[in-house]
Amino acid sequence: MSTIFKSIDARPMPGSRSGPLAWLRVNLFSSAGSSLLSLGLLGLGVWVLVASMDWAVLHAVFNANLQSCNELRGVGACWGVISEKGRLIVMGRYPEAEHWRPVIATALMLGVVVLSCMPRFWNKALPLLWAVMLTVYFVLMKGGFWGLTAVDTDQWGGFPLTVMLTVISMTLAFPLAIFVALGRRSSMPAIRTLCTLYVELIRGVPLITVLFMASFMLPLFMPEGVKIDVLLRVVVGITLFSAAYMAEVIRGGLQALPKGQTEAAATLGLSYWQVQRMIVLPQALATVVPSIMNTFIGLFKDTSLVTIVSLYELTGALGLALNSDADWRPFKIEAYLFITFIYFAFCFAMSRYSLWIEDRTAVSKVR
Repeated sequence: MSTIFKSIDARPMPGSRSGPLAWLRVNLFSSAGSSLLSLGLLGLGVWVLVASMDWAVLHAVFNANLQSCNELRGVGACWGVISEKGRLIVMGRYPEAEHWRPVIATALMLGVVVLSCMPRFWNKALPLLWAVMLTVYFVLMKGGFWGLTAVDTDQWGGFPLTVMLTVISMTLAFPLAIFVALGRRSSMPAIRTLCTLYVELIRGVPLITVLFMASFMLPLFMPEGVKIDVLLRVVVGITLFSAAYMAEVIRGGLQALPKGQTEAAATLGLSYWQVQRMIVLPQALATVVPSIMNTFIGLFKDTSLVTIVSLYELTGALGLALNSDADWRPFKIEAYLFITFIYFAFCFAMSRYSLWIEDRTAVSKVR
């Protein structure tokens, strides 16, 4: 009697952990202590949520009714302050009749940034797209062309100013940081010393000092009759400051690269810039993606410091909106929660993109 061989389905690998329940068991309830801590934090979170819902929703005032807000002060939130002051908070001192211009300009800038984050658009047409976008952006914001009312840069503010400072400073700081990082590792003493002095000088002072120098001290050294726009000075200051910190991050990635990589490239007869462009920088930058994104997130939040030079970005515009109206000033907590949500949404999006880049470059995977 012949035996017929029948294969059976492969069994799961021993210790395989997948699915929601397995994730909870491994990450939150792996031991008695971990289970107690998880349950305690979960209970605290539920209690905070229930308590905040009572203030934020059940007894809240959602329309811009100042009398109702005053009657429920301390009992419920007054979200009417956002309805009343939201336009000034988001747009700053930009003329109200021209608000459509910063809305279109900011949407265009964010759209190009989103496209630039997608690998399918990484081609030779991307720099041209950026050039067109920046031209249209500044034409819309500045005006003075094609029947658009001219608006001075000191009237730009709110969310459009925050986005513009972040995007332009980030775009300029990244390539500058790469060259400074390479310069710090250069075999030429003059270049290495110059890059080291730049990094140490910028990192030795806070950003608020850099902005103060760029806005108030720099004009004193300019020839008579020469005036540089304050917004341009602020952009340059933020760019130089961010590039110094980012350069050290990139230098860490360069130092982490095994020396054998460059030695192997040298045996192939590649030039210095070919080695850096095709071998060294792709691996070094992939290694420090989390730190670079951390610098970008910090830059996005540090734009709030430009208030010291009378440029009212999102945070400064909020203070301007509430300080100019004593009736709505008591409800500043609700207004700050509003801009907190905006900051969180953008910072969270950047952190998610960073994780996606890590996964794409396989840096975050254990091999």
